[in-house]
Amino acid sequence: MALSTDAVIELLRPVQDPELHRSIVDLGMVRDVTIGRKGEVSLTVVLTIAGCPLRNEIQNRVNTALATHPEVSSVKLDFGVMNDAERENVRRMVHGDAAATAGSSQAHGHAEGRAIPFSQPGSKTRPLLISSGKGGVGKSSVTTNLAVALAARGHSVGIVDADIYGFSIPRMLGADRDPVVIDQMLLPPESWGVRCISIGYFVPDGQAVIWRGPMLHKALEQFLTDVFWDDPDYLLIDMPPGTGDIALSLSQYLPRGEVYVVTTPQPAAQKVARLSAAMAAKVNLPVRGIIENMSWFTGDDGKRYEIFGSGGGEELANELGVPLLARIPLVPTLRKGGDDGRPIAAVDPDSEAGRAFHDLAAEITTTLRPKKIFNSELKIS
Repeated sequence: MALSTDAVIELLRPVQDPELHRSIVDLGMVRDVTIGRKGEVSLTVVLTIAGCPLRNEIQNRVNTALATHPEVSSVKLDFGVMNDAERENVRRMVHGDAAATAGSSQAHGHAEGRAIPFSQPGSKTRPLLISSGKGGVGKSSVTTNLAVALAARGHSVGIVDADIYGFSIPRMLGADRDPVVIDQMLLPPESWGVRCISIGYFVPDGQAVIWRGPMLHKALEQFLTDVFWDDPDYLLIDMPPGTGDIALSLSQYLPRGEVYVVTTPQPAAQKVARLSAAMAAKVNLPVRGIIENMSWFTGDDGKRYEIFGSGGGEELANELGVPLLARIPLVPTLRKGGDDGRPIAAVDPDSEAGRAFHDLAAEITTTLRPKKIFNSELKIS
């Protein structure tokens, strides 16, 4: 195709905004395309917000796309910023109109009555509620590494850090960039192929969250409705310890959720973990399996040491009639990766612990794949 304005537009159509994952042409971001006599291409890309953190990535993608045309000699790219009306149009385009779903009988959230998308029968997303019943068993580490392992298998994945009082997912995932706000729509930061949202992005460093129940509910609703998740294949929920308000709310917001219980081998942890399974039964959410963390430590002599005892995960699985899906070893690199934002499932997938998380992801995506397939295009009239 000869170099022309239309040719430039078509070359740019496959270029996606790195946060919205939509064509910059379809989003109306490409403006003022001109072509010089010697193949000099000049254009403007209007960003959704001033100071867009991924501006350089957009520039690289535009330059790469235009460089594929043999007649392009140079590219001059300027940036502008959308006005309020244009941002609102983008939000409606990718996130829908809250008013259109306000009459739904499904669970509702904050955004002017917007229905929670993951509660809809046609949603392709599998919500995975990672629960423990008690703190200190490595539930957040399991959530982070499982999410990374699922993303490595080619799935789109998000994490909701529902542990409002003890949030830790952003640090463990290395997602330290703040969410971007477009017309009251939040774009969650992404790291290792996983998007996440957490109250930690909205609380000053070093300050505690001291909220009563209504504030917790509002925050969770916003995480599920105002955040642009873009219909991920999996949405992992890092549940808080215990069986209180947040767990109850999430069971109502995500009626199609699947519960995965994390425990350590010791009997004390296993007995408390049983309580989160009991709550799941009370609110009609299925427990799909048990994940035993800190199962053993392998010393320099190659011998396994069961520091926290043995058998707790298997005993709980047998009691509940569900499979023991994984036994995660206790290794310093797993802990260090959580502190540094370099999950072991991403940086050392062939290690003993890394393989355990990738095997767990394979089990969830294949053996535990739901038999009932939802398709919004199939209707009974």
